[in-house]
Amino acid sequence: MGKFEELIKGDKPVLVDFFATWCGPCKAMHPILEELKKDMGDKIHIITIDVDGESNRALVMNHQIQSVPTLMIFKKGEMVWRQSGVMQSVQLKNVLEKYV
Repeated sequence: MGKFEELIKGDKPVLVDFFATWCGPCKAMHPILEELKKDMGDKIHIITIDVDGESNRALVMNHQIQSVPTLMIFKKGEMVWRQSGVMQSVQLKNVLEKYV
C-alpha cells in the first residue's frame, strides 16, 4: 500500500481502476483504459487494482470499494473524482482533462 500512497501524491493525475477478473464490465473497461493511455500518454498514470488480490485487501477496504469497476482519480494525494461502472473513453478523457 505504501507504493500506492506514494504514487497518488504526485502532481500527475492517477486514474485507479478497481476491478475483478470475474467481472464482465471490468473486462470491458480494459480496452477503454488502453485507448485512454494512448491518447493521454504520460500526462496521467493509470493503475489497476484487483479487489480480490490478498495484498490489496487493506486498500480496497480503505477506499470502501463495494462494486466493480470503480474508477477514481487522485491528484496530490486527494481523491478528486470517483465513479462506479463502465465509462466510454471520451467521457473519461473529458473528466481527466480537468485535472491535467
